[in-house]
Amino acid sequence: QVELVESGGGLVQDGGSLTLSCVASGFTFSEYSMKWYRQAPGKEREFVAGIGSRESGHSIFYADSVKGRFTISRDNAKNTVYLHMNSLKPEDTAIYYCAAGAWGQGTQVTVSS
Repeated sequence: QVELVESGGGLVQDGGSLTLSCVASGFTFSEYSMKWYRQAPGKEREFVAGIGSRESGHSIFYADSVKGRFTISRDNAKNTVYLHMNSLKPEDTAIYYCAAGAWGQGTQVTVSS
């Protein structure tokens, strides 16, 4: 079955950087688009970034709130998708989830002001 395991979260200061990783298994990774979502306390889960399948040319799309600060990438040989986060703000504090027809368990990102 599909399994997604996120890692890389942590506590960082305002303006700092973090890179999240999501290792996937149970499906042909290169054939699926991969997405990152996040959920802040008291808020609904929201889309952050996505990267298409190999067939789509790995098209990339971002939420407006993270454009220019976050970069999504993937390594099909490692079945891994990354989210490189720069210029982090306190409002980026959330649990970040990897998604591909299923959800990972999430990784906490906390940005202190």
